[in-house]
Amino acid sequence: MKYIIAGLGSFGSSLAMALTSQGHEVIAIDSSMQKVEAYKEAITHTICMDATDEYTVNGLPIMDTDIVVVAVGEDEGANIMATALFKTLKAKRLISRSINPLHEKVLQAIGVDDIFHPEKESAMRWAKRLSLRYYVDSFSLTEHFSIVEIAIPAPLIGKQIATLQLENRFNIKLLSTMRYEHYEDSFGRQQRKPSIQGLATAEQVLQENDVLVVYGSNKHINTFLRSVGVKVH
Repeated sequence: MKYIIAGLGSFGSSLAMALTSQGHEVIAIDSSMQKVEAYKEAITHTICMDATDEYTVNGLPIMDTDIVVVAVGEDEGANIMATALFKTLKAKRLISRSINPLHEKVLQAIGVDDIFHPEKESAMRWAKRLSLRYYVDSFSLTEHFSIVEIAIPAPLIGKQIATLQLENRFNIKLLSTMRYEHYEDSFGRQQRKPSIQGLATAEQVLQENDVLVVYGSNKHINTFLRSVGVKVH
């Protein structure tokens, strides 16, 4: 996958390096040449650029990029301007950093696809979440074991859980399924919240909008995903 990350602060640089190490193509931009030079060996591409300058940002391959992340955090105004600019330039999926509650409302009004809070969330968690198209979210229990939310891969739709033999074949456990319900926020924009379907049963038939909540080692979860045609690193 291809990413553009604007801002090489602590979170942005950690995220860019983690995604690069997973084999993704990352274009990281920052207005500080010192930061650009510091990370040029660890990130696929680093460019000294003002993320709020429409002329220079327009030269980036935005239409060919899967996800744009605005990680600018030192300047709330610059974050909003950069986020609005990438939205105007039709980024496929746009994620931005929230600095405070009011700032978050502005980002929601702009229409970002997701918002992160680096003071509360780790870059490695977001790298895992962004690097795999089917990951919805994950919670690391230890370095090697996680509880992961996975958007149901197409080959599993209509399958009965018992027929998957997840524990016998892959040594992982399907804890539950969930679905996301959509609602309008105070700006009239569509948001979503999770609805847990309860503990998974052997007789349950998986549906198109299900999100699988799976527990196991990261290695075994990835093996399961590869078995149903999902590309993982």
